[in-house]
Order: sequence, then C-alpha cells, then structure tokens
Amino acid sequence: MNIEKHTATVKQIALELGFSFCGISKAGFLEQEAPRLDNWLTQNLNGEMGYMANYFDMRVDPRILVPGAKAVVSLLYNYYPKETEIYNTGDVKIAKYAWGEDYHKVVKSKLKTMLKLLKEQIGDISGRAFVDSAPVLDRAWAAKSGLGWIGKNSMLINKSIGSYFFIAELIIDLELIPDIIPAKDHCGTCTACIDACPTDAILSPQIVDGSKCISYFTIELKGEIPKAYHDKMEGWAFGCDICQDVCPWNKFSQPHHEPKFEPNKNILNMDKKEWLEITEDVFNIITEKSPLQRTKLTGMKRNLGLST
Repeated sequence: MNIEKHTATVKQIALELGFSFCGISKAGFLEQEAPRLDNWLTQNLNGEMGYMANYFDMRVDPRILVPGAKAVVSLLYNYYPKETEIYNTGDVKIAKYAWGEDYHKVVKSKLKTMLKLLKEQIGDISGRAFVDSAPVLDRAWAAKSGLGWIGKNSMLINKSIGSYFFIAELIIDLELIPDIIPAKDHCGTCTACIDACPTDAILSPQIVDGSKCISYFTIELKGEIPKAYHDKMEGWAFGCDICQDVCPWNKFSQPHHEPKFEPNKNILNMDKKEWLEITEDVFNIITEKSPLQRTKLTGMKRNLGLST
C-alpha cells in the first residue's frame, strides 16, 4: 500500500469538497481525554444532557465505535457569515451556525461524497461519517491532528480562521500518515471569553458548566429556564455566540462559501412581537430546513420569555 499517496488523496478530496482544513490521527484510545470527560460527567456539568454519559468507551476509543478503524480524519467546515452586522441587532438573537440550513445534513452529505470518492480512487475501504451526532469527541480529535487548540471556552480555535466552523470526521479502516504535531495554545493570558459569559458558565480554562450555558438553556433544556438566569439571556433565542464573538482569534474569520448556509431572512428579520404572533404552521414552513426545528416554536417562545 502507498500510505503517502493515500494520505495525499484524502487531503486533496477534502479541499476539493470545500473543507477548510483536514487533519489525520491514528485511531486509538484518548488517554488524556478519558479522565477529563469522566471528571466532567462526575461533576454533573452536562446538566440534562444525559446522552453525554452514554457510550463512554466509544467516546474515548473510536475503534469500538467503528470496528477495524485505523484512522480518524478530522475536517473543518466554515460557517462564518458575510453579513454579521445586519442580524442579531434587535431583541432576538440566533447563533450564527443556525442562520442557514441544518449543518448536520449539509456536512454529512459532503462526508458521504468524500467516502464515495475515496473508494473510487483508493479501493475497497469502509468507515463511517460523523457530524456532531454520535459518541465522538470531535474537538479532541481535531486538536490531536493539529487543526487547532482547545480555547478557554472549550471551543477548538484555528490560528487561521478562528472558531466559526463545524467539525466532522471520517473514521475509516485505511492506514494513513497521522499529523502528529498538535497546534500550540495561543490563548495566552487572555480571558475575554470567561469575562464576557453572562451566566459564568466557563468555570476555568477549558472547563465549561454545560448546565449554565445559554446554548444549553435554549436548545438542550426541556423544562423551564431557571429564574436566576432570566435576566442573563441577553435576547438569545437559539444558541449563543458571546464567547466566540469576543475571542480575538475570530478577527481572522472569513466568510463561508456554502450557499445552504446563507441567512434565512424570514427567520432573522423577525422581532419578539412577530415570534409571539406566529402560528405553528408558519413556524414549520419558515424553519423547514433550519436547526430551529430542534427547539420547536414552544421552545423559541420560552427562550424569549414569551407566553404560549
């Protein structure tokens, strides 16, 4: 087998499909991440995200998740919008990643294409594609392959493009040359993300209390948002970008080139009053391909402090 040629093929296909960066790691046990994850779960920092405690063995070793796995191919797909100054200026704010179509479907489609092209050019290989929907520690694998470092807000930060990107993986049974030089931590003494978080969810560098995060409240939490946080939501109706918006490294963010991520103006131009008056039928029409389907209309109204 020509491992060097196969590695080059993987990276070339990734770039041709529009991924910003591609890094490779040897599939194996995540020795450093396993105890960190265990400690995070033990402290119940996952809140109601019980699924984070499921399949622990798979999360820390992809060879259990994908039998025969030899390589973890980590990919970054940019979603930073061009029109950042137009939206999120009113009383309803939506995280930038949700301005367009659901990234799970958009990026997953590209991964399937990538796997198909790899089979055509290399031969009979098998594997699975993942986009934030399986027991895979995305950021850990991306950092391991040198695509960035884990910032104090626990986000992966890339020196060239910041942190506004989706992380995806192909876990395959093909032996490849791993990128063994991890990126250096360039956060330094900066505490912008910690200082800016209105709910004090960032307990310490790289340790986030998921049960205090605005994204958790607006998306993951099924019940009512605790009263202690009602005046700290700052208008966020779905997700939150605060810790990324204040990060100095995001001054290097560049607009994406994905048509399906173009802003859904029917959603982003709505104010609180319109959200209060909207019907379930209209909501389903304007959010047909949007991530907002996840929280439903009742969730959006709850997040904005509106009666249903």
